[in-house]
Amino acid sequence: MTDDRARHFIETSRFMAARDFLVMGRDTGGRVPQRTGGRVSQHDGGRVSQDTRGDTAQCAGAAPDTPAVVVFGAPLDTTTSFRSGARHGPRAIREYSYVLETFSMRTGQDLEKIPLFDAGDVDLAPGEVGPALDKICDAVRVILKKGGSPLMLGGEHLVTLPAVQAVHAAYPGLQVIHIDAHADMRLQYLGQELTHAGVMRRVSAIVGRENVYSAGIRSVSADEHEYASSLAANLSTSLGALMDFAARAGKRPVYLTIDIDVVDPAFAPGTGAPEPGGPSSRELLEAVATLHGLDIVAADIVEVAPQYDHAGITAALAAKVAREVIMMMARAPAS
Repeated sequence: MTDDRARHFIETSRFMAARDFLVMGRDTGGRVPQRTGGRVSQHDGGRVSQDTRGDTAQCAGAAPDTPAVVVFGAPLDTTTSFRSGARHGPRAIREYSYVLETFSMRTGQDLEKIPLFDAGDVDLAPGEVGPALDKICDAVRVILKKGGSPLMLGGEHLVTLPAVQAVHAAYPGLQVIHIDAHADMRLQYLGQELTHAGVMRRVSAIVGRENVYSAGIRSVSADEHEYASSLAANLSTSLGALMDFAARAGKRPVYLTIDIDVVDPAFAPGTGAPEPGGPSSRELLEAVATLHGLDIVAADIVEVAPQYDHAGITAALAAKVAREVIMMMARAPAS
């Protein structure tokens, strides 16, 4: 690298946590406190430290009131049905983001020109699904109220539900583009309705079936297959369908959710429910690039489970996807 300054989403020398912009923690009650100069340490898992040496820093030359892309973690791992560990996903994605250049050859954009903040992780109590979802919803509401665009790092896929709930309240015409190996449309799983296996069924109830587009799907239950048959025009096994989905979404606001298990486990083994027969890392990045130009008002990347991740290749891919999505959300000018 030609520049040894920070290339990490949370490195203190470049991308600061705007603690006055958003605070994730059980003690704040969702309130935005006074400026504290809180910074995010590269080694603390993305939590805001108590550094009080001055005003909260702005990043990349952005004006203090410039709406930012706000990265935050939602380390929920309560309803995972096979291999748990997605709660460690936000930390892993941040760690491997350090290897990335800030410049993207695909978009011609540079993160240094984007007002980007890492607000740390939502503080979630293990085992409490309802309260955890409420906290995530509240966090997204605060980001939107302050003029930011949220990019959430999961965590299991259920975290998408409260995020969509909050975003839909702000953008009633919301479209949801869902990239995943699994349909996630079960009515219930093991007697439970709130699970990662049924999150898109719940999302459809919020935004309307016709406003959910799913690509990359190659694993469904018999019940999901029956339910999905009524959504044939909105569900595809191919990532190539994203171009059509993008055209149909048009200028309407879009929530983008990407489950990393959409990628073949040969390229992304670090996930809770690996599904063979998927696209490569390159193919996912190329597919995501086709969404450039959409009005992506919020997004998430979920289901990275680093303990199954050989050499960190899944987290590295998720970090690179995050970089590209940040650029699409920011609509920053090309260099």
